[in-house]
Amino acid sequence: MGLLSSIKSTLIISLSIFMPAFCSNYTISCSQPTQPALLEALSPVFDLNDIRPVRNMSTCTNVTIFFTLYGILGVDEKAQLLTAYIWLQCLWINEFVSWDPVQCGTDMMALPSSQFWIPDIVINEFMEENKAPPVPYLYLYSNGQVNLAIPVRVVSSCNLNIYTFPFDIQNCIYTFNSYLHYASDIKIYLGRSAELITQISQSVMATMGEWELLEITANKVNHDGENQNLYYDELEFQIRLKRRATMYVVNLLLPSCFLITVDLFSFLLPPQSVDRSAFKMTLILGYTVFLLIMNDLLPVTGNTIPLINVFFSLCLALMVASLLETILITNLLCGSADFSPVPHWMRVLVLQFLGVIVCMPRMNKKTAVAAIETYVGLQEPKGQSAEDLAVYELKKLGKDLQAIRLKVDQELKDSQSSEEWMQVGFIIDRLLFGLYILFISVSFITIIIIWVNSYNK
Repeated sequence: MGLLSSIKSTLIISLSIFMPAFCSNYTISCSQPTQPALLEALSPVFDLNDIRPVRNMSTCTNVTIFFTLYGILGVDEKAQLLTAYIWLQCLWINEFVSWDPVQCGTDMMALPSSQFWIPDIVINEFMEENKAPPVPYLYLYSNGQVNLAIPVRVVSSCNLNIYTFPFDIQNCIYTFNSYLHYASDIKIYLGRSAELITQISQSVMATMGEWELLEITANKVNHDGENQNLYYDELEFQIRLKRRATMYVVNLLLPSCFLITVDLFSFLLPPQSVDRSAFKMTLILGYTVFLLIMNDLLPVTGNTIPLINVFFSLCLALMVASLLETILITNLLCGSADFSPVPHWMRVLVLQFLGVIVCMPRMNKKTAVAAIETYVGLQEPKGQSAEDLAVYELKKLGKDLQAIRLKVDQELKDSQSSEEWMQVGFIIDRLLFGLYILFISVSFITIIIIWVNSYNK
């Protein structure tokens, strides 16, 4: 009991000596106005770097933050990541420190950051370790304010919407909050207006690549009415980026439009010519090689399918459809004589309905049946001779003419069926030609409108 009483008395005496230095009197006295004297006077404060620098534990530490965006290093559409380089500044008050600038000779001093308590502010969207070079110092002011400025290489998750690629605008969010301390211990405030942050970032930004910074907005997450011991105080920054589309327009869209236009003018070649099929096949091969070469420029993601991918697929589908249509027409023109007559439904749908739509009405050609009948009628014997030989010769002649008539009728029917199949082929050819013109016109107008709107935003 005597030993315990002695230890207890020693602790009370030690605390009574220690407490006035750090709990009752927080003004540091310097022996002379020099940095070594100030550093020596601050040495007891360094021992308190493991605790939050407040006199009363119920006091909240207000941390003021802002940053400058120095560069956009890259955007990974597949992994949904934004890589940026920022210079982050945090300011807070250390209640254990204050001194007289006149007595100590300065109102600020650069000191090792490891000697002070630093708030555990993190970015919620962080996906990788900060690989920026560390800054070992911070500024300490005579009123106890601490200013920490550090570079941060931020690899953050970002919900990328590339539906309108390459004319897309992305919104990425940085949410700053404490990793451990609740809002009752640490509150985060904006230290600089969002407009000024945007203006400074745009003026000093050195690395952007294909991206352009539009604006940075800040929003304080509201937790009114909630218990401060149940949530973390948050400050949210929204970064709006716009992709520079010129490279993609020149390297992707224009070549694709040129190739599809060449395929459009290939309809002027004679359908029955073999060169037309070979020409279209060469275009398809060239377009496929073009897409393979430029595949690295296209975004890859599982969320949405970009419109540009749909455009390329439609272009390739039209080229393949035009090649198949050319093969069909060539077959109709060269082998229609061996085909059966055109079905009634196809005659009504294609020759009458679609023919009027594409301005190719059904051809009305005179058949030779009436002419043959008139000719046969004129050659029929009138039976004016009563001689048996004459009657026999006339009957024989009538049989020969009847056989000729049947043969001519058969040839005329085959010719009419062949012409109808040829007409079907020409109507289909012109219909696809019209679809080509419509697709190219709509695509060009859509691309121009989206491009102009992206520059107006």
